[in-house]
Amino acid sequence: MWTVGGHLGRRVVVGVSGSLGSLTALHRAAAEARVRGAELWAVLAWEPPGGDIPHRGGPCPPSLTAAWRRMAGERLDEALDTAFGSDGPGIPFQRLVAPGRPGKVLLAAADRNDDLLVIGAGARGRLRRAVWPSVSRYCVARASCTVLTVPPSPLHQALAAVHRRNVWKLPFSTRELAD
Repeated sequence: MWTVGGHLGRRVVVGVSGSLGSLTALHRAAAEARVRGAELWAVLAWEPPGGDIPHRGGPCPPSLTAAWRRMAGERLDEALDTAFGSDGPGIPFQRLVAPGRPGKVLLAAADRNDDLLVIGAGARGRLRRAVWPSVSRYCVARASCTVLTVPPSPLHQALAAVHRRNVWKLPFSTRELAD
């Protein structure tokens, strides 16, 4: 399991969702923390499925909230393990799982002027922007600290192209990935 740091020095806060883009941001954040001699804070924000809509008539049962929090913690652990393996990032770090919208949770975590907030910029199109608001845009517009947005990995674009070909049942050659 992970060893967790505990000093109150400089921090590099990174948003983690488990997506390929967030794993890219996680690696960049770890590199920035190493260079700066800072502690890495891996943050995963979670919301109940469907938001708070199912429970507007009353409070959400504590057992259900606890299950969602546990699942979010498992998703963060899985992302950290995928990114760094069982040895961890090799620097002091904290893991934070918090309920709320990702942008608000990240800004609450990166609340010091000398923090560095690292987030994946993600692939954005007009439709995606209309349906899912951009966490990176939200953070850049409102942060009181420096924000580093990490573009998607070129591998992400190649995987998206393969996925589109599979969805549309188009022929695929592995030679296309080598180009």
